[in-house]
Amino acid sequence: MEEKRLDIEYDQQILEVLEEIQSSIVFSTYQAGKLLVLGSNQEKITQIPFPFRKPMGIAIQGAKLAVATIDSIEFLSNKEEVANTMTNNVHEFDTLYIHRATYNTSSLDIHDIDFGEGQLWGVNTGFSCLCVFDVNYNFVPRWKPHFITDLVPEDRCHLNGMAMQDGLPKYVTALSSTDHKEGWRSNIMRSGILLEVPSSRVICDGLAMPHSPRIIEGELYVLESGIGRLLKIDAESGDKEIIVDFGMFIRGMSYKDGYLFIGKSKIRESSDTFNHLEVKENSAHAGVIVYDLKNRKTIGQLDYLDTVDEIFDVQVIPGYRKPALIGKLHDMAKKVITFEGNIFWRAPKKDNE
Repeated sequence: MEEKRLDIEYDQQILEVLEEIQSSIVFSTYQAGKLLVLGSNQEKITQIPFPFRKPMGIAIQGAKLAVATIDSIEFLSNKEEVANTMTNNVHEFDTLYIHRATYNTSSLDIHDIDFGEGQLWGVNTGFSCLCVFDVNYNFVPRWKPHFITDLVPEDRCHLNGMAMQDGLPKYVTALSSTDHKEGWRSNIMRSGILLEVPSSRVICDGLAMPHSPRIIEGELYVLESGIGRLLKIDAESGDKEIIVDFGMFIRGMSYKDGYLFIGKSKIRESSDTFNHLEVKENSAHAGVIVYDLKNRKTIGQLDYLDTVDEIFDVQVIPGYRKPALIGKLHDMAKKVITFEGNIFWRAPKKDNE
């Protein structure tokens, strides 16, 4: 089956920003079943798709990269500079994230993930809790909102976003404070909440589909996806400041050197949940917005003309302009062997050898 084209249009200023910060962007599109890496080569933005089954949250810490998929978490690493040892690097990749492990979560509907102190944390949307992962189980629950009475796979409040501080979850977003199966669906434009962890204190409520809480230079920011606004929130008083009103469905956010990289999604006619949102008219294309947080101005936008509709998470890959992700089924993953300070290339043995 022929791969569909990934046609894009973008403002030149985005290329200039990527060159300035010497970084690339990776985002998840669960509808298209891919992670897409946006890099640069001084002349244009490059894009490289990598297949994953319904990818959602992405976590990056040092050399480690993790991706939450429909029923697993995939772990990759670029600890050794394998790209420098390739004999035929025709695409001029400057680093390779190589698959290291698959953790079976089963159908938890994991959303945001992030590395903490020695472990990976995940927003377990199906069971309405925050969890970590242990090889003895599909998940280990660590915290749930005070209003959730039972850990059952009913997606009671649509817990979705998580902000970390000092290696532990500090803030979470949910689409409601309901305690029955998919209760969040009844009033998604007015029932969203931002909670403090572990106290379960409601910092603010009445939000329109909040996602992607992030602590940036000591300040708390949240995307109010349902009406397309970037909010700065006082974590003590709950006071909200509208930083910018994009007027489109936004979800997924990362920060680097003064710039925010924010995902925007296309609202499809077939979407029962989102089709009635007022931002639908301005949400004709999925893509990435680059926003100058210090000067409070939009630098530019990148739009997908087709193929990509929904974006969940956006992360910056610092220090690399053209990274590649080598999945567990890729031939290269079976040929390279690394350990600390060493890289070897070997042809894999056949089953009958």
